[in-house]
Formats: sequence, structure tokens, C-alpha cells
Amino acid sequence: MILNIHKPVGWTSFDVVKKIRGIVKEKKVGHGGTLDPFAEGVLIIGTGKDTKRLTMITAEDKSYVATIQLGEITNTLDTEGDIIETKPVPELTSEIIEKTIKTFLGKTFQIPPMFSAKKVKGQRLYKLARKNIEVKREPVEIQINEITLDKFSENKLTFSATCSKGTYVRVLGKDIAEKLGTVGYLLSLTRTRVGGFCVEDSQSLDEFQSSWISSVS
Repeated sequence: MILNIHKPVGWTSFDVVKKIRGIVKEKKVGHGGTLDPFAEGVLIIGTGKDTKRLTMITAEDKSYVATIQLGEITNTLDTEGDIIETKPVPELTSEIIEKTIKTFLGKTFQIPPMFSAKKVKGQRLYKLARKNIEVKREPVEIQINEITLDKFSENKLTFSATCSKGTYVRVLGKDIAEKLGTVGYLLSLTRTRVGGFCVEDSQSLDEFQSSWISSVS
């Protein structure tokens, strides 16, 4: 079974896997691409023999809507961290921002953030980051297929992007802020699509649980 679940804010991707496992009473449950705890949106879940299909799903392009707070940056690049730097925000217009974010289109390189599940020499980066240990991370090639400015006001900008597997939108937000001459972190992040799975078709955990109970009773 492949499920399109709307991961709520505050849950880890594994929290969702654990919840689904408990509902369907199936030992083999996995997800098709981690979504940060502060983020919400499409999380693809596979159960039983369909977990094999997750590798292919994980490789698909993904779409996001993100809001950047300009002028401040946290150590996690999102709302879960501590503010470590502030910087004035230059005078910006929607036209300047639109022109700037378009420079990220195409192939580019990203350095994975320390607060991430990526492994370096067998260790999860976030575990090292929590101990205030920073290690060298090699840049990873990513591709931004689409990026547009949705809204800009009061030092907050919201953008939509479609990108390749392995793209950290938190890092993209930081890089956009830097290119605009300031610093920034993500206030919110919603994954709106994974391959052919859209957020409009995703089920909340409560909705899935209710429909599952109805189907088996």
C-alpha cells in the first residue's frame, strides 16, 4: 500500500511511520523522503511489499512553498533553532527579489546543513550538531526546475520551488537571503508535491485512521 499522508508540523517523518504502523498493524512501513519536523505536507508512506517502491518515489522531483524571515538566521535554518546572527535588510522590491531568486534556476551546488539526517562517516549530522561539533560537508549537485516569488512584505518572503531529490529548502532559503544582502531562515515549509502525489490529495493521520477503521470493520 502506498499512502499520501499530510505530515503535521511538529512530527518527525518517523513519528508518522510509527503511527501508520500502529494503525495498519504492519511491521514493514517506510517513507519516501524525510520531511523536517517544523515542515508539513506530502509524506509518502509505503507498507509491506510496497516499501520497495519508495526508492523510486524518493528519486522524484518535489515541490515546496516556503516563507523566509529576512534579517535573522538560526543555527538550524528554521524555527527550531536559536538566532545566531542578525543583519540589516536592504531596501528590496518584489522585482529585485524575483530577479534574484531566478538566478537559482538550473543546476547548482548546496552544502548540506549540519542539522540534517545526512550521514558523514557513518554519523548523522544532526547528532554532531547537537554536540556543537561541525564537520566538513561536500557540496552536492541539485537542480531547481522552477522557482517563483509568491509574496513579499515586512521582511518576509514566500516562494514556491520545484527541485530535485536531495535539495534542502532551508539551505536554499539561506542562500536566497545572502544573495539579497542579508541573512534569513525558514518560518514555514510545506511540501506540496512528490512526483505525481499532490498535497490536495493527501490525507491527515486522523482521516486515514478513520477510513482504515471503516474499511476493516
